[in-house]
Amino acid sequence: MSILPARAHGALTRRRGRVLAGPVDIVLERGGITVVIGPNGAGKTSLLRMLHGIARLHGGRIDWGGGVEAARRAQAFVFQRPVMLRRSVVDNVAYPLRLAGLRRTEARERAAEWVERVGLGAAMDRPATQLSGGEGQKLALARALAPGPELVFLDEPCASLDGRATREIEAILVAARDAGTTLVMSTHDMGQARRLANAVWFMRGGLLHERAGADDFFAGPATPEARAFLRGDIVE
Repeated sequence: MSILPARAHGALTRRRGRVLAGPVDIVLERGGITVVIGPNGAGKTSLLRMLHGIARLHGGRIDWGGGVEAARRAQAFVFQRPVMLRRSVVDNVAYPLRLAGLRRTEARERAAEWVERVGLGAAMDRPATQLSGGEGQKLALARALAPGPELVFLDEPCASLDGRATREIEAILVAARDAGTTLVMSTHDMGQARRLANAVWFMRGGLLHERAGADDFFAGPATPEARAFLRGDIVE
């Protein structure tokens, strides 16, 4: 049973009494890449963490097809600065597969396939902690995608990467989308948003201020705040 569509009803998360994101009412549909944009401090990361379940829900609810436990097993999160386990590249990817119940041989075989797929074959047996920023992000994507999740959240996956690394990461994301994985990612790069987005969520002040299909949004946002943001104006 698919975990999508998922529905958030008045969902919000706080820290030290301050609302970081929400209340949010939204339906997360299956398929495509949803790009979350907005000014710094708008709550983009907090929204993704709340939807994924790693930020505590302090109000409202999120309904998943098949229930919360099924949703946890069917999704993944890629952090802006991924944590590398102190083991080889291939063993970093094999680790979540072993947790999912695969036998060691099968887990390593699938992990090796994904390491090759993201272009890290030459680094297969290197310590993951020795990878560059772009290589580390490729590894994080392989680790997230290898178990075959239905949904992946990504928080600024190309932040601080150069053009070549960004292009390579985007190619991996497009391939995952085309293979049927639903992606929800935040980005500050409007060029990247235009290249990748099928849908856009615009956040401001912790609230989901506007949402639309990518073509409609970039052709003409419905709100003056979103129009100002696309112009490059300062939006608070």
